[in-house]
Amino acid sequence: MVRIRIEHLYKDFMTPAKKIVHAVKDASLAVDHGEVVLIIGPSGSGKSTLLRSINKLEIPTAGHIYIDDEEVTAPSNLVDIRKIREEVGMVFQNFNLFPHLSAIDNIILAPIKVKGMEREQAKALGRQLLEKVGLSEKEVSFPSQLSGGQQQRVAIARALAMNPKVMLFDEPTSALDPEMIKEVLDVMLSLARSGMTMLVVSHEMGFASAAADRVVFMDEGEIIEIDTPGNLFNNPKSPRTKLFLDHIL
Repeated sequence: MVRIRIEHLYKDFMTPAKKIVHAVKDASLAVDHGEVVLIIGPSGSGKSTLLRSINKLEIPTAGHIYIDDEEVTAPSNLVDIRKIREEVGMVFQNFNLFPHLSAIDNIILAPIKVKGMEREQAKALGRQLLEKVGLSEKEVSFPSQLSGGQQQRVAIARALAMNPKVMLFDEPTSALDPEMIKEVLDVMLSLARSGMTMLVVSHEMGFASAAADRVVFMDEGEIIEIDTPGNLFNNPKSPRTKLFLDHIL
């Protein structure tokens, strides 16, 4: 069953100098239910723009995106983007936690405000999710009292609190010190093994080998190659893919 379908997606930006930048060009991708797909590519290749288009944090210039056959890119009067965003969890490079709220209050805010969940029910859910990400003892800690890796794990728990169909990760470890990366990747690996549909922008090749079903290589806004991690890393078909991998592997 296809969970995410991207068809001939384009996204253009206008620079201050009035020059058009083609950030994403004719990108098509289908992600099955329970599949983990990693997107790699050089800086500026369109990876994050493609990811952010799925929940319309970026508005595509052309093309179509579907989640479970509901068109995200339909006119605004025909699609409830708020409902779609409830079903698509997103974890950013920066943690974006509310500094004045404790870990558990950051997690339960959306279920209470958006879904109307009773506070005690939400707190029970929040505690389950803190346990899931290995932070049960940090329930009342504020973001300033947490390491970067711990803050990112709280951000993952916050996204999971809405019971999403899909999880999007936009370079979730790039702002972390090296010793904190593993703790976040371990949570993501556990999530992948639980059957969550995941689309991940990252250069963590260890995670790709351990958890990804397929790897997408993008360059200059285009999807150049899609294959299993073993095939793409060891025997890339495109010279552009090989050149990129030669620099990072």
